[in-house]
Amino acid sequence: MENFWNKIKLIWTDTILRKRVLFVLFALVVFRLLSAIPIPGIDTLELNRFLTNNQFFGILNIFSGGGLSNLSIIMLGVGPYITSSIIMQLLTIMVPALKRIYHEEGEAGRKRFTQYSRLLTVPLAAIQGFSLLAILESQNILVNLTAFDRITNLIIVVSGSMLIMWIGELMSEFGIGNGVSILIFAGIVAQIPSEVSQLIFTFDVSQIPLFLLFLVAGIAVIAGVVVVTEAERPIPVTYAKRVRGMKMYGGGSTYLPLRVNQAGVIPIIFALSLLLFPQMIGNFLANSSNSILLSISKVLVSFSQTSVIYAVLYFILVFLFTYFYTAVTFDPEALATNLQKNGAFIPGIRPGASTSAYISKVLSRITLLGATFLGFIAVLPLIVRSLTGITAIALGGTALLIVVSVVLDLIKKVDAQISMREY
Repeated sequence: MENFWNKIKLIWTDTILRKRVLFVLFALVVFRLLSAIPIPGIDTLELNRFLTNNQFFGILNIFSGGGLSNLSIIMLGVGPYITSSIIMQLLTIMVPALKRIYHEEGEAGRKRFTQYSRLLTVPLAAIQGFSLLAILESQNILVNLTAFDRITNLIIVVSGSMLIMWIGELMSEFGIGNGVSILIFAGIVAQIPSEVSQLIFTFDVSQIPLFLLFLVAGIAVIAGVVVVTEAERPIPVTYAKRVRGMKMYGGGSTYLPLRVNQAGVIPIIFALSLLLFPQMIGNFLANSSNSILLSISKVLVSFSQTSVIYAVLYFILVFLFTYFYTAVTFDPEALATNLQKNGAFIPGIRPGASTSAYISKVLSRITLLGATFLGFIAVLPLIVRSLTGITAIALGGTALLIVVSVVLDLIKKVDAQISMREY
C-alpha cells in the first residue's frame, strides 16, 4: 500500500506524467459529455422499454462506451474502428503486401497499416449506422423522420464514430495507455453505478448468501484473469560468441516470453459480432408485413443468449478465433529467422525450420489453455444468469476481461514512465 501511494505521489510530482494523466482525464470528460447529447427525433419512453427487454443492444452499449443507452451522437462508439482493425488483421493472411507492411516495414509500415484501418472505418460506420437507425425506426423509437432527417442522423452518427476514434488516438499519443481501450473501459465503468443501484432496489434479504457467493466468485474470476493475462511461457535463448578484432561479443543468455493469452480480448469481440449478426437481422425484419420474413425474424430473434446452443457456439467460436488470431499476429517463422540472423538459438534446437516448428508447438500448447480460459470467461455471464438470474452486463465476462486488461496495461505504462524518470 505504501508503494501505491508513493507512485501516486510520483505521478503528480513528475510534470510529464502529470500532463499525460490530466490529458486522459480531460478526454474522458469530453467523451462522457458527448455520450449525453442525443440525436434528434427520439421517443424516450419507447427507447427505455426497448433497451430493458433487449440483451443484444445491452452488449452493443458496452462497445459504444454507453452512448447507445440514450442514442447519443456517438452511439456507434469505437465499434466500427475495432471491426476495421480486425478485418485489416485478417487481410494480412490473404494479402501478402499487407503482411509485408505490417510485419516487415517497421514503424512506418504500421503507421500506413493504421491509416488503412482509419479509411475502412468510414464505410463500416456508415453501414452500421444505417442498420442501427433503421432498426430503431422500425421499433418506433425514432419517429416522424423525413428523408432529410434520416440522412442527417446518419451523418451525425458516422461523424461521432470518427470523432471518438480520433479522441482515442489522441489519448494513445498524448496520454497513457491505449486510448480506444480506455474509452471502452470508461463506458463499462459508467454503467456499474446504475446496475448496482438496480440490484439494490430489487434486493431481498433471502438473497444475501447468493450475493456473497457472487462476490467471492467475482474476486476469484478477477484473480484468474490477472494470472492468465500476465502468464508467460519463457523459451531460453542463447547468443553465439563472435570474435571481432581483439574483442569477443555475444555469448549471453536470455529468454523469449510467449504469452498464454496472446490474442487478448479480440476473439471474444469477433465471436460476439458474428453471434449478434443474426439477432440484428431478426430485429430489422421484425416489423415486416411479409409472413415469410416475419417467420424468419422470429427464428433469428429466438437465437438469443438464453439458449444453450448460443452458449455452446459462443464458446466454440471464441476457442477457434483465439487460435486464428494468434496465428495472424504471431509468426514463428519470422521469429526463427530473426533469431538466426542475430546469431541466437534455442538450446537443443537447430536454427531455422526446426526452431520455427518448436516455437509453433509450444505456442499451440499454451494457446490451448488461453483459448479455453477465454471461452469460459465469454460464457460466464450466461452461466451466472441461468443459475442466479442476475443479468449485470457491465460485470460480465467480456467487460471484466476488458477492465482488468486496461488496468494492468495502465499500471505497466505508469511504471515505465516512473522508471524513465528515475533513469
